[in-house]
Amino acid sequence: MPQHQADPLDAVSAAPQFHRVLLENDTVRVLDTVVQPRETVPLHTHRWHSLLYVVSWSDFVRRDPNGKITVDSRGSTPRAPGTALWSGPLPLHTLENVGDAELRVIAVELKQALATPR
Repeated sequence: MPQHQADPLDAVSAAPQFHRVLLENDTVRVLDTVVQPRETVPLHTHRWHSLLYVVSWSDFVRRDPNGKITVDSRGSTPRAPGTALWSGPLPLHTLENVGDAELRVIAVELKQALATPR
């Protein structure tokens, strides 16, 4: 059974209209996340480290469960399509697309613990 079914706040369970599973096994889960302008993804979490691949960029605001802004991409350098980013696990948050374009990211979530470098 996919692990997101056991956690109602997992991105796929809490916001399935925004997160589509492309592949899932015991090691990884690959998500296609699409957020249109002026859409807000409801409260959810991402519990694993992830490689993020930007398909299309738009400014966004991420808020914690109390509505406090934790990330506001406006004023930062936009990420060009084809950019790859690293992300740690993300605690509960919402995400609002405050730009004029589609925000689309492919996330490769690593389910296994990361090895400690020697």
